[in-house]
Formats: sequence, structure tokens, C-alpha cells
Amino acid sequence: MDLIHGLTDELMFIRTPFPMGKRGLTLKDGVVSPSGAELQQLMSLWGPSVKPGDEARITSVIIKEDKIRFEINGGPIKKQKWYQHIQVGAGGSAMPDGSTEDKANPRGTYVDLLFDHYVPDLTPEKFKDLLKPVLDFDAKTPEEAYLDTVPPKVKEAIQNHQVLVGMNREMLIYSKGRPPKKIREKDGEVEYEEWIYGEPPQDVDFVRLVGDEVVRVESMKVDGSKSLRTEKEVNLDTQPTVAKATDQRPANAPSLRRPGEPTSDHPTPAGGIAPVLQGPPPPTDPTSAPHLSS
Repeated sequence: MDLIHGLTDELMFIRTPFPMGKRGLTLKDGVVSPSGAELQQLMSLWGPSVKPGDEARITSVIIKEDKIRFEINGGPIKKQKWYQHIQVGAGGSAMPDGSTEDKANPRGTYVDLLFDHYVPDLTPEKFKDLLKPVLDFDAKTPEEAYLDTVPPKVKEAIQNHQVLVGMNREMLIYSKGRPPKKIREKDGEVEYEEWIYGEPPQDVDFVRLVGDEVVRVESMKVDGSKSLRTEKEVNLDTQPTVAKATDQRPANAPSLRRPGEPTSDHPTPAGGIAPVLQGPPPPTDPTSAPHLSS
């Protein structure tokens, strides 16, 4: 009960992206799942429910046998009001006052904190420490929370309001803010945006984005000097999503091997052809898909 009262309605900041839809994140022993390429695929397909630096609220704490579910911003499914369960009779038939179908909450999500066998008896502060890979209860501003999620080189650049080739759009906004002027152009078959910061006779920076990535930074100084950078200065592809997954398997993990069959970290299938691994299917509920707008 102390946990429920201590964390329900608690405000905090997000430290890792959560995908939109019915599927949230799981956290066990500091490892976040899904992560890496699997998480990026979900984010690309469904968009973000919340992302690093966003302020959010824990709206429900559900304790189960071996896990605790922390619903964020109302959870992925909109909850019905009490009056939506009332049925109104008309001409011998009854109609519910409101739809009984599940409706997606695009801003809501959850994180499941998993344990072995049972939920331990810990203080709310200790549970906050366990949730740190995904939720930040100590940050005072969105920028403070966001800076803890980026590589050190990017953090230093943002704090100095500098732009690095290879930054994404969100990093650029945290570093320089939204541009007073931007133009959309096309270089051959490649569409790009030029974000322009400053006006003569002051320093002027031209930052080019292709998709979500900064690919070119051109600066014109007051003294007439110019600089142009196109070589990637930070590579975000190799960065983990806050918590790095491990390849360790528990000793009692289930296996499809027959008794007595030798184990190997990288078994070779018959014929030398590796099987194709299928990722998890996307949510089947059409209401969980994001609505795209032009």
C-alpha cells in the first residue's frame, strides 16, 4: 500500500522512448526490453507514446505475483467513466451509454518491473531506483532529464549550444531551439530541410537535415570567415536505448534441445543455414496504430 500511495500521481521525466500502442516496456535487473533495433522498429512503425525528456505522470500502480505494472499517463487503453457503464432502455432494448470497445490512449503506456518469483517488500524510494533506466524522479527540468540519456559528446555540445553532424532533430532543438527560419529544398532526389539560425550582421548557422539526421553544418561569422562540416561527428546507431541488453541466459531457462544434446552459444543448424527469426507481431487492435497526418 505504501508503494501505491507513494508513486500514484507521481510526476517524473521519461528517460527512454516508449512505443505507442498496447505494448509497453519491461524492466528486469536493469535491462530494458524491447531495446535496440526491435524498439526502433516499433517506434518507426507506431511512433512514440512518450520520449526522453517528456514530463509524465504515474496514474496507476498494479501489483501482481512477480511484477509491478506502472501505468503512465493513463495507460495504453482509455478507462471508461462510471456513467459509460450505464445502460439506457428504449422500446424494450437496452443501449450502453458509450462504447464498450477498448479505445487506444495514444499518450498512455506502461512499464512492467519484473522480479523472480515474488515482489519484494521495498520502500517507494527503492522502487524509484529500480525504475531509473526508464523513469527519472530526480530531474527538475526536461533538459536535465534528456541530457542524461544522450552520449557525453552530445551532452557537452547541447550544453554549449553547438551542433554536431549526426545529431537527430530532437538533439538539435535541445541545443539551438527551433529555428527562426527554415526552408525545404531538394538536391537531386534527396529532400532536405535547411534550418537557419541568426541573421547578418550576426553569426549565421545553416543546419541541413535529411530525414531526422543533421548531415551538414555551415557557419558564417561576423568577420566574414566561413566553415563547413559534413563528416559525421557523432554516430547514434551504436548507442543503446538507456539500458544495454545482455546475452546472458539464466541457468534454468527453457530449451528446445533434447536431453543430453550438447549446448553452444552459437549452434549450427543442419545444412548450415541459419533460421530466419521473426520479430513480435505488431498490435492487432487497429485503434492502437498512430494516426498519420501530413
